[in-house]
Amino acid sequence: MFANFELDIPQSLDEALSLLSTAAASPSTPLAGGTNLSVDMRSRRERPARVVGLNKVQELRGIVCDDDRITIGAGTTVSELLNSPEIAESGPALTEAARVFAGLMVRNTATVGGNIACGSPAADLVPPLLSLDAEITLTSKSGSRVVALADYFTGYKQDLRRGDELITRVSWPRLPAHAVNTFRKLGRRKGDAITVTGVALTLVLEGGICQKARIALGAVGPVVFRARLAEALLEGQALNAALIDKAARQAMLESSPIDDVRASAEYRLHCIETLTRRLLIQACSKLD
Repeated sequence: MFANFELDIPQSLDEALSLLSTAAASPSTPLAGGTNLSVDMRSRRERPARVVGLNKVQELRGIVCDDDRITIGAGTTVSELLNSPEIAESGPALTEAARVFAGLMVRNTATVGGNIACGSPAADLVPPLLSLDAEITLTSKSGSRVVALADYFTGYKQDLRRGDELITRVSWPRLPAHAVNTFRKLGRRKGDAITVTGVALTLVLEGGICQKARIALGAVGPVVFRARLAEALLEGQALNAALIDKAARQAMLESSPIDDVRASAEYRLHCIETLTRRLLIQACSKLD
C-alpha cells in the first residue's frame, strides 16, 4: 500500500511550475510516467508528501526536428520515440534503446524526462543521449537554463535539478555526414530486463580519420557517463584493430561497476570491453 500523500494534477506547464515553486515551503515530487517512482512509493522506498502529476501537461510532449537540432519534450513516451521515423534517422541509438526498453505497457507510459530524472545508472535512454551530446532544459517559474546532459548527474541519484524545476526538453545537434550512432544493451533476458551493461557509441570518420568519438556507458558506475579517455584515444587518429582494442580496454578501465543480483563487477568489466570493441568495429565497417 502507498503511504498517504497529496496529489496535484496540473493542466498546463505554467500551473505545474507554480505548484513546484512552493517547494521550499512544501516540497513536491514530479510524477511523469511513474514507472519508477510509483514502484518506489508502493515499496515505501520513496515517501513524498506531495506529488505533482504531469500526464495532463501537453507542453511537455512532442518531437520537433529542424535543420540543426532535434528536440524532444520531456513528457514524450518511449513508445513515441520508437515509432518516430525522425528519431530513427537522427538518433538511431535512441531508437535501439527504446526497442529494448522494458515491455510494451511500460514503454507506453515511461517518459524521456522521467528516465533521466530517476538518476539510475542503468537508465536505458541516457547512454544514447550522452552519445548524441544531448542537452536538457530545466525550467522554473523564474526562467529556464540549459545544461549538458554530460554535466547533469553529480552522483548516484543526484543531479543539478532544483526542487522548483522540471526537465522540460531534451535536444541534440543533428548527426554529421559519415557518422554512426548505435547502442547495445546486455540484460539477463531479451526483453523487459534491467540493464546489466549498456554501451552507446557515436563515431564520425572523414578521410579515414576519426573526427569525433562518443562512448557512453551504463550500469558500470554510480551514474551513466562518457569514457572520455577512450574517446580521446580515437579522435584525430586513423582507426585500426590495435587502436580499437586499446580504446575498448580504456573504456573498461574507466568503469567502476559493482556486484549485484544481475551480474558481478568482473563480468560487467568484461562486457564493457567486449561491447565497446564490437561497436567500434561495426561502426568502422559501416563507414568504410
